[in-house]
Amino acid sequence: MRKHIITIAGYPGSGKSSTAKGVARMLGYEHFSSGDLFRKMASERGYSIEEINITAEKQREIDLEVDELLKKMHEEKDNLVIDSRMAFHWMPDSFKVFLDLDPQMAAERTFTHIQKTGRLSQKGSSVDEVRENTFKRVESERKRYLNLYKVDITDKTRFDLVVDTGTENLDGVINVVIKFYHKWLNEPH
Repeated sequence: MRKHIITIAGYPGSGKSSTAKGVARMLGYEHFSSGDLFRKMASERGYSIEEINITAEKQREIDLEVDELLKKMHEEKDNLVIDSRMAFHWMPDSFKVFLDLDPQMAAERTFTHIQKTGRLSQKGSSVDEVRENTFKRVESERKRYLNLYKVDITDKTRFDLVVDTGTENLDGVINVVIKFYHKWLNEPH
């Protein structure tokens, strides 16, 4: 029997948190966000999300804290939807989803979110600034996880499902994830 855990990864601005929350709500599962945890850690240290990513390249304990939490959740939980860049690696028997999105559209979405509601430890005065910061963040995380674990978080072949969130609205993305998750649960393994 497969564990009832869905891990959702993807690029910043692709809708990981919104999708994960919606999928969890529809399935009656618990939701956890590594991104929210990382933003909280950044805020507690007085860093932006970009600054904590750069710091984590040198201070391995930042990633280890998050990784240990993910491993513990994998052992103890079921009926869980988690948005995280690395959860798919720490939860190999999960249904692994990657949300893809054009970088310009991702920057526009993130900028709009920052302007409307704010975002803990993340700022941007223009779409261009957000796009540049996002690029730096993705490169920092990719480099860090390659060095730490030999895992390329942008390698879409490691996932059970890849969804382009630029071609679907949020409800559509949630429905696609749930549809393929149910199919995956019922496949022989």
